[in-house]
Amino acid sequence: MAKRVCSFCGRSDKEVALLISGMSGFICNECAKAAYQIVTETIREKSAKSADTDFSMDGLPTPKDIKEYLDQYVIGQDDAKRYLAVSVYNHYKRLGQQKDDDGVEIEKSNIIMVGSTGTGKTLLARTIARLLKVPFTIVDATVFTEAGYVGEDVESILSRLLQVADYDVKAAERGIVFIDEIDKIARKSDNPSITRDVSGEGVQQGLLKLLEGSIVNVPPKGGRKHPDQDYTQVDTRNILFICGGAFDGIERKIAQRMNARVVGFESVQEVRKIDKNNLMKYILPQDLKSFGLIPEIIGRLPVLTYLNPLDRDALKRILTEPKNSLVKQQIKLFAMDGIELEFAPEVLDYIVDKAVEYKLGARGLRSIMETLMMQLQYEAPSAKRKKKKLVITKEYAQSQLENSYLQEAAEGA
Repeated sequence: MAKRVCSFCGRSDKEVALLISGMSGFICNECAKAAYQIVTETIREKSAKSADTDFSMDGLPTPKDIKEYLDQYVIGQDDAKRYLAVSVYNHYKRLGQQKDDDGVEIEKSNIIMVGSTGTGKTLLARTIARLLKVPFTIVDATVFTEAGYVGEDVESILSRLLQVADYDVKAAERGIVFIDEIDKIARKSDNPSITRDVSGEGVQQGLLKLLEGSIVNVPPKGGRKHPDQDYTQVDTRNILFICGGAFDGIERKIAQRMNARVVGFESVQEVRKIDKNNLMKYILPQDLKSFGLIPEIIGRLPVLTYLNPLDRDALKRILTEPKNSLVKQQIKLFAMDGIELEFAPEVLDYIVDKAVEYKLGARGLRSIMETLMMQLQYEAPSAKRKKKKLVITKEYAQSQLENSYLQEAAEGA
């Protein structure tokens, strides 16, 4: 019988822990481990070289393509969709710009979206993330505090982007970050802080270097920085930042600014033309400053757009039209139990009326729908005789909602 030896190092099966057989030879566990390291290093070097080359624009979506995709999942908000689509497309063009001698360098246009709760800011971000060919992450600004205090450092934003990019630094440096709840780090007082504003102005100051573009030391696995820790250096110049926030109460700032101009007869007529139900459309950077964002951070978010409040028609369309609408989700859930679910037309109007009453936007629709369907979802799957078809009537919807905690909370508010 032929002696079994490793085809690479020549050691026999008695000299190694494991000998793996192939078609015409063997490899030991030590050589397999070394081969794995060589392959990993080679692939990493090749990917780094390819990332250093010019970004390919082939097959990337145009602004119209991006908006059409968003239209399938998000109702209305056409202005915000256009701003978002153009900003993302320009981000791609920045990545693909050729290095020539004309000296023109395209700067990134970070964007800030302002809109009341439930109008679709986070949904827009999550939807566009499905379409993108660059790393994309969503972070919540409420968890950040000034460096050295309990909470997360702003650099953890880049840690999450690295995780999404599978720790490929070059890929992460071309990514997009959506910072939600940006209004929650507004300055706590009208004047610059003499003492520490740990979760307000201090966080804004920390974000400046990320938004502008600089090389940042990032703890690769997240968490706090420590002197003896190994850092990953990330260049943020090509990372696009999109910020969103409800800015609750900013309408008062807008109204004060617009009323300040009211002098004389002509200005009185001008006031009549103002849409008092949607003051958000008149938002300007100085309103963000009045709300509590520092001028430096406003300057690094040059693209400002707003989301319209949702009226009855928009809420009803949200309930039924998108690909993943609440009605379609409920129908699919019951279909998986072999039950055909149907909503009477007047039920949808009733749900919308309640959502308008609660003033929670699209989120209110979800709360009402879950409350409405909870009892059926509990009973239907285990019923001895499953009904092949269930029709939700207005009377049933009223009985479920009137006995729920939602109605009690609304009456107590």
